[in-house]
Amino acid sequence: MPRKAKKVIKRAIPPDAQYRSVAVAKFINKIMMRGQKATAERIFYDALLLASQQLEKEPLDVLQQAIKNATPLLMVRSRRVGGATYQVPIEVKADRGQTLAMRWLITSARGQGGKSMGKKLANELVDAFQGRGTTIKKREDAHKMAQANKAFAHFRW
Repeated sequence: MPRKAKKVIKRAIPPDAQYRSVAVAKFINKIMMRGQKATAERIFYDALLLASQQLEKEPLDVLQQAIKNATPLLMVRSRRVGGATYQVPIEVKADRGQTLAMRWLITSARGQGGKSMGKKLANELVDAFQGRGTTIKKREDAHKMAQANKAFAHFRW
C-alpha cells in the first residue's frame, strides 16, 4: 500500500489465448515458476482437459465450479488492541477469495507426490469440484476459525 497515493491501481490481465478467460490467465500466472509461462500453460491445459474428461463436463465449467467451491467467505485477521492480539473475523472480498482459492489449489497439488503436476492439479480440481479434498478442508478450517472468533467481530474496522 503506497503512503502517498490514494488508491492502488490494479493492472489489467489479458485473457488467455485458448479459452479467452481472465481467470484462466490468472491461474496460469500463479502456476508459473521462474518465468516459464509455456510450461505453466501446458501443465494447466493438460490438467483442465484431464479433469473435464473425468467429470464429463466443459473445461471452463469445471474450473469455475472448483474455484467457487474453494473460495473462502470469511477469514480471521490479527488485530492488536490494548496490548492483546485478537483474531478478528472479516469477510473476504471476491477477488481476494478467488486468489486464495487458486493459490490453495496449486499449493495442495504441489504438495502431493509421485505424479506429474498436470495429473496432480487435475485431481485437485476434480476434488474441489466435488466439494472434497485438501483445498476444501483449508477453506472449512478458515470458516471454523472465523466462527470460533466471532465474539471479537466488534474489533473490526
